Amino acid sequence: MSGKYKPKYTRMAQLKTASDLAGYLQTGGIDLAFDEELLPPSGSPFTESIPLRSGKTIGNRLCILPMEGWDGTPDGKPTDFTRRRWLKFAESGAKLLFGCEAVAVCHEGKANPNQLVINSDNLDELIRLRQLILDTHNQRFGRTDDLVIGLQLTHSGRFCKPNSHKKFESKILYAHPYLNQKFGMEPDYPTLTDEAIDGIIDHYIAAAVLAQRAGYDFVDIKHCHGYLGHEFLSAVNRPGRYGGSFENRTRFLRSIVAGIQQAAPGLEMAVRLSAFDLLPFKKGANEVGEPEKTDAYPFAFGGQPSGLDIDLTEPKAFLALAQSLGIQLVCITGGSPYYNPHLMRPALFPPSDGYLPPEDPLRGVKRQIDVTAELKQAFPELVIIGSGYSYLQEWLPNVAQHVLRTGMADSVGFGRMVLSYPTMPADLVAGRPLVRNQICRTFSDCTTAPRNGLVSGCYPLDTLYKKLPEAGTLKAIKEAW
Repeated sequence: MSGKYKPKYTRMAQLKTASDLAGYLQTGGIDLAFDEELLPPSGSPFTESIPLRSGKTIGNRLCILPMEGWDGTPDGKPTDFTRRRWLKFAESGAKLLFGCEAVAVCHEGKANPNQLVINSDNLDELIRLRQLILDTHNQRFGRTDDLVIGLQLTHSGRFCKPNSHKKFESKILYAHPYLNQKFGMEPDYPTLTDEAIDGIIDHYIAAAVLAQRAGYDFVDIKHCHGYLGHEFLSAVNRPGRYGGSFENRTRFLRSIVAGIQQAAPGLEMAVRLSAFDLLPFKKGANEVGEPEKTDAYPFAFGGQPSGLDIDLTEPKAFLALAQSLGIQLVCITGGSPYYNPHLMRPALFPPSDGYLPPEDPLRGVKRQIDVTAELKQAFPELVIIGSGYSYLQEWLPNVAQHVLRTGMADSVGFGRMVLSYPTMPADLVAGRPLVRNQICRTFSDCTTAPRNGLVSGCYPLDTLYKKLPEAGTLKAIKEAW
């Protein structure tokens, strides 16, 4: 792909000046606001702290988003690859680590055979990972009392692959008209029973107890990207206690929260939420993404029946519920990397199982910023973290500063950018110029690799991954696409 694909849209690195960016946005009709000049640290919103109801303080407005490394052991323990990634989180300078890693609450819920699992056998490893962050961050920045560390708890639901990189062992809530077919499930593929869901909820509660014992400040009850928590929100046709009405579709969250409050009193909870979704997309003409065709699509949480437009009525109801349950930290994202990745991960270069961008990726960035801003305005007491900034590259600081300065979000999240340029947050806080040769160019290798059973990392820019034998395999995969 990389050798024969010429992007349709201008690369961000070619927009050298604020005038260049402004002109490009105007020509494209993309109303994405940014600050032309960055403020010095003394007046920068990046350096502002965030007090939490728990009594903790987040030391700045920059956040590391939870990721999935595909590099643990088969029994769910971290490896040197995992520890190296967590070291990057510690050295980043961000004072909020929103989940660190997507950690499965049980073996069956893993998205890949090498995902971390939280259980009693792995507790000591999770304790050591947290201590690694504390020691490294303290050595680098001199304090950790303003560092808030979470652990993301997940069950992969429809996208479970616990034993083989090539075989789904899906746990689904309802028969999806497109996703069942796309991922090799018959229309009558068995769905989880209410009793099985009760058991998964028990796994979440037990995992939270262990996370508290390990010293984490909060757990993220993942409700995004098509995984199980997110699928509950779209289970409009499911019968029983966990489907149909909004009350039933949020019973999963309410039950987990109630169980954690009883079993792990004092442990804070957070949610990463896909606050909007659209129809699944597929490769169309010239490999450009296009939506599935339908007359009505009821399965887009945060979407309209057309499947192509956003409706935040239910996401606002969800946040109102979360707030009533005592949840304060909410990270906003959208869609799913499995069926409409351009929504949550705007990029010029798609992963091997993706499609060419159906829109200028800057529109994807703007969509996430606008949705996050609307939700922040509706819920001023929540601490709202934004996602989807990596595609901005050199201009990430300018857009992020504007977002924070104008109250469109409380914190800006860093995802794949931290793999190539782990210290960008520290540079922003200190007012240092960016290191251009470390900036993520959204080549999507960090996704193409795990989609093909390889460890995830920044193969283009990280020397360690460049030298791995897997780098040659990855190159061959991309050339064959």
